[in-house]
Amino acid sequence: MSALWLALSTGPAAAGPVAAGHGDKPFAFAVIGDVPYGDQAIADFPADIRQINADPDVQFVDHLGDIKNGSSVCSDDYFKMIKSDFDMFKDPLVYTVGDNEWTDCHRPNNGPYNPLERLAEIRKVFFPSPGRTLGQHSVPVASQAEEGYPENVRYTRAGVAFAALHIVGSNNSMAPWTGNTAPTPEQSAEVLGRTAAVVQSVHATFDAARRAHNKAVVLLTQADMFDPTVTDPSFADYYAFQPIVRAIAQESADFGRPVYLFNGDSHVYTSDSPLSDGSRWLSLYGVTTPANNLHRITCDGSGNAHDYLKVTVEPGSSRVLTWTRVPFAS
Repeated sequence: MSALWLALSTGPAAAGPVAAGHGDKPFAFAVIGDVPYGDQAIADFPADIRQINADPDVQFVDHLGDIKNGSSVCSDDYFKMIKSDFDMFKDPLVYTVGDNEWTDCHRPNNGPYNPLERLAEIRKVFFPSPGRTLGQHSVPVASQAEEGYPENVRYTRAGVAFAALHIVGSNNSMAPWTGNTAPTPEQSAEVLGRTAAVVQSVHATFDAARRAHNKAVVLLTQADMFDPTVTDPSFADYYAFQPIVRAIAQESADFGRPVYLFNGDSHVYTSDSPLSDGSRWLSLYGVTTPANNLHRITCDGSGNAHDYLKVTVEPGSSRVLTWTRVPFAS
């Protein structure tokens, strides 16, 4: 496990994010995740999208991954249906890939499929124009498409640096596939490469934010690396997140200004500071420098996906970000 950390501890990248907007005027963005789960949620999803579209304040949308539940088939037809729904969003849409749409597709009730083949299909369907968001009013973003990770994107808006990072549950995809007791060589290689790209993007995001004197940094990911429902977390179930958590902790502490981490995965709204002084997660991940300025928000999902997070950016505020849960009419 220490070898995994050494292999993935990459340095900062020099390139800065592409601006997705200009000026320091307040704006709002919507965050959803772990939706749609099941037949009723699938049927309601277009109405939920129309409701977000109708919110005059929302200018950007972020989907934190898991576009299906973990016990349904990962079919091409399903991917295309959700992509068609995504195309209904009028505002720019940034989609962060989740584990249910590829990592866990080895399960018999999911197909079964080779997860890496499903990941390739996800990239083909949902990232047809690398370097641009989804949504009817697509805008440019900086991506890692040339490195093979078009889903990892960065952008700035209203003096805030954003990064969507491909980090998934199931121990960042190191949980053994069906019929195996350990990760396969191809599985491990994928995790090593993708995690190195994520760590690089984290460093690049903060490096650019410091140079641009950004007011805050926002990180968007599917995996809940600090699941509050797990009372006694085991390092064996979380070790593949360690390089990422260490990078986020160190960069956040060095940045000194507000850092916000939005994630899905655990399905229940949470607002906490998982890397602050005294947190149990510091020792689990071997973090030596607390990040008291990092605030984590988990959006409702799965059976709790009855609302979206409406996040307002106010560059002149000390907090920079505020948010509220807006119930879906459906």
